[in-house]
Amino acid sequence: MPSRAENLVLIVGPTAVGKSGLAVELAVRFAGEVISADSTQVYRGFDVGSDKPTPEMKRRVPHHLIDLVGPETQFNAADFVREALRAIRAVRAAGRLPFVVGGTGLYVRSLLEGLFPGPGRDPAVRERLEGEAREHGPESLYRRLREVDPEYALKTGPRDRVRIVRALEVFELTGKPFSAHFADTRPPLKTMNIVKIGLDLPRPELYARIDARVERMFREGLLEEAGRLLGSGVSPEAPPFRSLGYRQARLFLSGACSLEEARESTKTETRHFAKRQLTWFRKMPGFVWFQAGDIAGVEKHLRRSLK
Repeated sequence: MPSRAENLVLIVGPTAVGKSGLAVELAVRFAGEVISADSTQVYRGFDVGSDKPTPEMKRRVPHHLIDLVGPETQFNAADFVREALRAIRAVRAAGRLPFVVGGTGLYVRSLLEGLFPGPGRDPAVRERLEGEAREHGPESLYRRLREVDPEYALKTGPRDRVRIVRALEVFELTGKPFSAHFADTRPPLKTMNIVKIGLDLPRPELYARIDARVERMFREGLLEEAGRLLGSGVSPEAPPFRSLGYRQARLFLSGACSLEEARESTKTETRHFAKRQLTWFRKMPGFVWFQAGDIAGVEKHLRRSLK
């Protein structure tokens, strides 16, 4: 049975649902610290558009993986898992409860399930396979996949070109089926008691929150912040400028769209993103879902679930 020091709380949900606020309240009550699982908050200088925790929130509860890297850094899921595990160990060593909180689905899945141990991409092999798919159709590659990796072929379809090409690429590079590589993946948190909490809201309320957040971002200086970053030499192609809000701010500042178009595009794309987040998280096993305002319900569940 895991000891109390091996507990971890994981809180997920769509953007603007209230994850950060709930995490702070719970961390205060359970002597915890927050570890961000947000792919934009990790970048220094990108504050308004990523809705980073306020100074008051950080005063009440220590936060980790905020302002970790510069904007030109390509921070990926492997980087997140490495840094999150380091933070989890530090929080546990201090005798406190780690709360991993965020909406970046790939980060959460990688932390729970582990990272794919196979090889990286090979441009020459990838281009050859892509060429075959273009010339003969993905079905021809799928037939080959069924021969070398029937288990993975059952999980994809004959027209899923991206997955088929990747699976054949891995097989050619290693001589080992894609499914076998996945079987070798080891969850990095397998010894921990993970309490998985999902937050949701009725769609009209969630979308109203999203719209209000976007209005607040523009009102509190998103465009000015983006302009300062670009003026300081940050490339418009830097990874965080591809995120919601910052992408629209960059387009507005370059004259590619109007202010109203930037604002409305941010709202629309954020709603679509929230739907994708929910779809992603709902497919992940073990989460107990609560309405976002049900702090008492979540607290009761935590007290019952922590070891």
